[in-house]
Amino acid sequence: MPASTTKSLRVAVLADSDTRWKWGSLTANRISPAESDIRLDGFLLRGRATPTPRQLEEVGVRADSLREVTAVEFLRELGKEDRAYDVVVLALVGGAVQAMLHGLARAWDGRTERPLVVTGYVGVVYEKLADGLLLRHGADLVLANSRQDAERFRAVYEGVGAEAGSVTEVALPFLGGAAYKENDPYTVVFAAQPSVPESRKDRTYLLDRLIRHARLHPDREVLLKLRSRPGEHTTHIEELPYQKLVQKADPPANFRLVYGHMGEVLDRTDLLVTISSTAALESLHRRIPTVVLSDLGVREALGNHHFVGSGCLASWDRLDAGHRPVPDAAWVARQGVAAEGGSYETAFDAARQRITELLAADKLPPLAPYYTPVTAPGYLPGILARHHLGPDGSPLPGAPAADREPSPVRQIVRRAARGAYRHGVQRVAPVIRRMGDL
Repeated sequence: MPASTTKSLRVAVLADSDTRWKWGSLTANRISPAESDIRLDGFLLRGRATPTPRQLEEVGVRADSLREVTAVEFLRELGKEDRAYDVVVLALVGGAVQAMLHGLARAWDGRTERPLVVTGYVGVVYEKLADGLLLRHGADLVLANSRQDAERFRAVYEGVGAEAGSVTEVALPFLGGAAYKENDPYTVVFAAQPSVPESRKDRTYLLDRLIRHARLHPDREVLLKLRSRPGEHTTHIEELPYQKLVQKADPPANFRLVYGHMGEVLDRTDLLVTISSTAALESLHRRIPTVVLSDLGVREALGNHHFVGSGCLASWDRLDAGHRPVPDAAWVARQGVAAEGGSYETAFDAARQRITELLAADKLPPLAPYYTPVTAPGYLPGILARHHLGPDGSPLPGAPAADREPSPVRQIVRRAARGAYRHGVQRVAPVIRRMGDL
């Protein structure tokens, strides 16, 4: 029997929410060289948005191991000599990526070999472009989900004199599914977002218009697709969940709330409506008629300004009257979406090739983020301190579990404290903020 040519690839993914776990784990599989046999170890960064078992199940990605950690625990794990990972994917908010880059640089100081570090964005980048990018600088690969993003990312790095060779064009890792075919009954899906829009007035308006559309079209099924159940958190805080708002409404029988995997919902979607959700790109990829609402304006605060030129902007009045948008082919192509038959799989070839070359290199240079105590002395220390790291990336005195494995009692206390913290963030804090607005 001939010897196997399959190479084992050990990948660690650190994520801080359900959405970022989905992006990180799928990205790990997409960018791994084709001949690799992947072992995927998942680490969930402990915090307000740490995904629940239900959220993890909904994502549908299986890891060989999965556990919850603090930043210091993760760094301690990656610093062990016997943890021979080939690739580390940081699926985190920008500040956490920066903290991990400095922490890993410290943990691997003096080593002759180290893993590759990969990071990027979970979807459309429509705010804090420079801030988010510079916080991610220092990774071996900074993934851009489209040609447009790759050009913008390189321009930012080059504009501040930072090395831009890490920017690598790919696509969103969760695109796919069957091409659109009309369903019976015709189904309209509104993809809700946790933080857009924020105000009760605007969210109530969107809900009322969705219900009105259901009443105007009783032959249609109208679905409100929700990201999380009450008490769960996603990447963004949702202070006014639609589940509560709908309790005061009187929707018709053809209106329903739905959860579950977005891909499965899109299987039965004839018209996808949203403010600025990445679900719009998933829908366009399948050639499903897609609308980005203009009712609340086309504004940076909403993120729908990203879709200017897409041909998808429209209002509820037009939808009620039967409008079906036609996307602009050139705009769609620049977003890394293969709506016109382009090969989606080849979008990850450049990343795979780059990783293959770097893994074969005799030695990788030390991680070198743009932000250092010299370039950003008034900014970087605060970012690192949030994750219990000092300016040099080492654990601060008193950092949680900095020098020992957590005991069973400590783990129980930690779970109780985390539950109390989440209750405060999800239930108490929104009430206090609303009272402050009175």
